[in-house]
Amino acid sequence: MASILDEYEDSLHRSVSVQQSRASVGIPHSGYVNARLEKETPIFNKQRIDFTPPEKINNLVVSSNQLCMSLGKDTLLRIDLGKPDEPNQVELGRKDEAKVYKMFLDHTGSHLLIALNTNECLYLNRSVQKVRALSRWKGHLIESVGWNKFLGSETNTGPILVGTSQGQIYEAEISVSEGSLFSTNPDQYFRQVYTLEEESGPAPVCCLEIERGIEGKFFIIATTRKRLFQFVGKVPEGTEQQGFSSIFAVHADHLPSFREFPANLGFSEIAFYTPKLRSNPRSFAWMMGNGVLYGTLDYSRPDSILSDERVWVYPPDIDITVNKPISIVLTQFHFLLLLPDRVKAVCTLNGQVVFQDLFLEKFGLLTRMIKDPTVQQIWIHTEKVVFRYHVQRESRDVWKMYMNMNKFDLAKEYCKDRPECLDIVLAKEAEHCFQNKRYLDSAKCYALTQNYFEEIALKFIEAKQEEALMEFLIKKLSNLKPSEKTQTTLLTTWLTELYLNWLGILQGDPSQRNLYLDTREKFRTFLSSPKNKDCLFNNRASIYELLASHGDTEHMVYFAVIMQDYERVVAHHCQHDEYDEALNVLSRHRDEKLFYKFSPVLIQHIPKKVVDAWISMGSRLDARNLIPALVNYSQSASTQQINEAIRYMEFCVYQLEETQQAIHNYLLSLYALCRPDSLLSYLEQAGTNPNRIHYDLKYALRLCAEHGHHRACVHVYKVMELYEEAVDLALQVDVDLAKSCADLPEDDEELRKKLWLKIARHVVQEEKDVKKAMACLSSCALLKIEDVLPFFPDFVTIDHFKEAICNSLEDYNKHIEELKREMEEATQSAKRIREDIQEMRNKYGSVEPQEKCAACDFPLLNRPFYLFLCGHMFHYDCLLQAVFPNLPAYKQAKLEDLQKKLAATSQPSKSHHRPKDADTISLGKGQQSREQIKADIDDIVAAECVYCGELMIRSIDKPFIDPQKYEEEMQSWL
Repeated sequence: MASILDEYEDSLHRSVSVQQSRASVGIPHSGYVNARLEKETPIFNKQRIDFTPPEKINNLVVSSNQLCMSLGKDTLLRIDLGKPDEPNQVELGRKDEAKVYKMFLDHTGSHLLIALNTNECLYLNRSVQKVRALSRWKGHLIESVGWNKFLGSETNTGPILVGTSQGQIYEAEISVSEGSLFSTNPDQYFRQVYTLEEESGPAPVCCLEIERGIEGKFFIIATTRKRLFQFVGKVPEGTEQQGFSSIFAVHADHLPSFREFPANLGFSEIAFYTPKLRSNPRSFAWMMGNGVLYGTLDYSRPDSILSDERVWVYPPDIDITVNKPISIVLTQFHFLLLLPDRVKAVCTLNGQVVFQDLFLEKFGLLTRMIKDPTVQQIWIHTEKVVFRYHVQRESRDVWKMYMNMNKFDLAKEYCKDRPECLDIVLAKEAEHCFQNKRYLDSAKCYALTQNYFEEIALKFIEAKQEEALMEFLIKKLSNLKPSEKTQTTLLTTWLTELYLNWLGILQGDPSQRNLYLDTREKFRTFLSSPKNKDCLFNNRASIYELLASHGDTEHMVYFAVIMQDYERVVAHHCQHDEYDEALNVLSRHRDEKLFYKFSPVLIQHIPKKVVDAWISMGSRLDARNLIPALVNYSQSASTQQINEAIRYMEFCVYQLEETQQAIHNYLLSLYALCRPDSLLSYLEQAGTNPNRIHYDLKYALRLCAEHGHHRACVHVYKVMELYEEAVDLALQVDVDLAKSCADLPEDDEELRKKLWLKIARHVVQEEKDVKKAMACLSSCALLKIEDVLPFFPDFVTIDHFKEAICNSLEDYNKHIEELKREMEEATQSAKRIREDIQEMRNKYGSVEPQEKCAACDFPLLNRPFYLFLCGHMFHYDCLLQAVFPNLPAYKQAKLEDLQKKLAATSQPSKSHHRPKDADTISLGKGQQSREQIKADIDDIVAAECVYCGELMIRSIDKPFIDPQKYEEEMQSWL
C-alpha cells in the first residue's frame, strides 16, 4: 500500500514547484500558487468630483443617474449624470428667509420634493423648469417620504406616504398636468392616515418605505428615533390607486408590531439593498442609538417582513454622544457609516470594520451620504466638495468569512471562479468534517483538494475508516484526467481490493445483510462504470487474480460479463454443471467461436437444447466446425440422441442449403447407421448429375457397401455411370431394378444390349424362367431371339420360342419392305435432280442495252459479263477483282493456275468450217479444253453473287481500309 501511495503522489505532484504557506487560515499545503498578477483594487474606490460649487451645498439627492443639489439659499442644480456637461439650474424664487431642510427624489428621478424649514414643501418635475408649491402640505415639516414604486410614473407619483416631524403619516398624490391652459395644483390630495408615537408621545417619522409582497400584500416600514413599525395588509385588486388607508385603518385601535431600542441618536435612518435585476430589496440596515439593526427581508412571512435580525454595535471609536454617525448606506455585504470626518465600512457577516476612509479637514465636515439604488454608486458631500464611491468586486473576500463561520457552501459559492481559494475552503471543510467524525463528507471534500494524496489516505487508514477511504479514492478517481493512466490503474486496483475486503467482512455477518447488499451494488456499479471500463479492461488479468484470491466467483462471473469475456463465464458454468446457464450465455451473445469451443461439452448433457441453439444461430455457424462435437457425441450415444445430430445436419442441408462435402458425407454416415430409408431418399433427392451432387460418391459407395444397403449402392453406381456394376448388384436385389439400370446408357446401344443380355442370362440361367426371358425381348428392342437362344439348355423345345421366332421373321420382312421403299424414293429423287439441272442450263435472262456493271458503273455490254439470278450484273474482270481477295488461299492458287492454263490455250481458228467439237479434241490426250477451263473459273468466281452471297456476310467485320494501307490512305487525304 505504501508503494501505491508513493507512486501516486509522485505522479500527481511532480509538476508543482512552488508552495504557499496558509498558516493564517490553518489549512495544510496545497499545490496551488496564490500569486497576485495585478495590483488589487479596493472594494470602495473613492473619486472626487471635479466640481466647485458657486455656493455652499445644503443638500444632495441622487436616483436613476439624476442628481439634484441645493446651493445656497435659492438655487437648485440638476445634473443628468449621463450628460454631466449639461447641468440645469432652477431658482426656487423665495424672497423670505426660508432654507431647504430636506430633499426627496423618487426612484425614477422624475419627482423632486423640497422641504423647507418654514413648514412648506415645493415640487419640481424633471420635465419642467418651474418649482410649484404644494399648498395642501403647508404647515408640516416633512421628515420622510415613502415613494410608490408600483404605480408611479414620470408625471404622476401615485399614492405616496409622507412623514412629518410631529409623527403624522399622510397619504398624498402629486400629478403634473401636461398641455393644460390653466395652472392647477399638483397635489391631488393630502390626508392623514396614522400617527406614530413613542413613550413620550408623537415622534418624528424618520423613514418610510413601501414594499409589495406576494398575493397583493403590502408591507409599510416606518421608523422613529427609537422604534421601527411594520404595517401589513392587502389592498384589494383594482383599488391600488385609492391608496393605503385600508392598511392603516386596521391599526386604528391598537399599535402595529414594532421593534424598540433604548438608546437615542435624536434621529434614525434605514437603508435597503436591492440586487440588480430585482425590484424588491433583499436586506435592510437601521441605524439607531444602540447600533445597526441588520437583517433580510422575507416577503413570504405573514406578519413581519423582517428576518434573520441581528444588532451590530458601533465600533469602539464611535461615541454617540460626541461623534455620532450621520448617515448609513447598505451594500450587498457591508453597511457604510458616515461620520463627520470619515467613512467606515462594516461587514454584515461578522460586524468587523473592513474599510475606513479619513477625509482632510480642508474639505470641511461631511454632511450627507446617499446611494443611487439603480447604479449602486455612493455619494458623499460637504459644503464644498462632492465625492463618489464605486463598489468593485465586493464579494472578493466573502468566502473567507463564510469559511471561518463554517458556512462552507456559501464560501464555495463565492470563490467558485478562484480555484486557489476554493481549494482552501475545501481543505478547511474536509478537516472540519473529519474532526466532527463525518468521515464520508470529509473524504468527498479531500478528494477535491490538492493536498498530498498519501497524507489523506494514511489519515483515514489510521482512523480505521475504510468506507471513507473508499469514498475518497472513488472521488479522486472520478477527478482524474484520461491521460493520467498510471494513477487511474493504481486507484482502480486499490479500490477493487478494498471492496473485496469489505464484502468479505460483511458477508460473514448476518446482521449486516442490508449493508452487504448495498456495498455489493456499489462495487458492481464501480466495475460497470463507463469511465473505468478501459482501465479495467487493460488490467483485467490483475482484477481476475484479485477476485480469485478472495474466492469471489460471483463477482468474477459478473466482471467477466462486463468485460465481455464470455468464454470465462461459460467455462465457469460448465465447471459447476450449470449447462443451461452456459447455453443461455452462448445464445444471448451469439459468439460463433464460443459455440465451437463449448459445444462438445454441452451436447453431451443437453443435446436437444444445444441443437435448438445451433438452429437459432442459422448461417452464422459453420457446421463443419461442429462436426467433431457431433462425432464424439454420436459414437457414445443412443439412437435417440443420434437423431438430434441428424436433425441439425438436415437443417443445414435442406434449410441452409449447405454444399460442403463434409456436411453431406456426415449426414450420409448417420443415415447409413440409423436411417436406411432416409438414406435412399436422400440419394434420390440429390439427383444423378455428378456435378450437382455434394457428397463424395466413392465414400458413399463404400459406406453403403459396409452397411449392406444394396439399393443405395446401385443408385451410387448409376450416378457414377458404372452401369455394368449397377446391373450386376441390382440382379442380386431385384430384376426390375436391374432393368431400370440397363436402359440408362441411351447413347451406347452396344452397352445397353450387353446389359440386357446379362439380365436375360440371369433370368434364364439363375431363375430358369423362359416366359420372363421372353419378356426381356419385348422390353428391349435391341435383343433378338437369336441373341437369347444360346442361353437356353438343349432340352428346351421349340414350342417355347414359336411365337418369338414368328415375330422375329415378321420384323425382318417389314424391314426389307421398308428398305425397298427407301430405294424407290432415292431413285425418284435422283431423277428429279437431273431434270432440275438440265432446266437450269437452259435458263436465260434479258439484258437491256443501258444496263451497267454493279461494281464499276460502266456499260455492261462493252465487256464479258455475268448475270446472277438476284439481278446483279458484273463485268468479268470486276467480279474477279472483287472475289479474289476474299477467297481462301488454296482457291486463289487454283484460280491463278486456271487463268494461266486459259491464257496458254491457242486462240480459236477464224475458219468458218471448224468442227463443233474442236475444243475437245485434246481430251483424249489428257489436257482440259478451253471451255472446261472457263467453266472451272466460273465455278470459282461466279459461284454466288458477291453482293448477295455468303462472301458479303463473311466480310462484315473487315475494315473498309486495309490496315497495311491505312497510313498511305490517310496521307492521300491530307
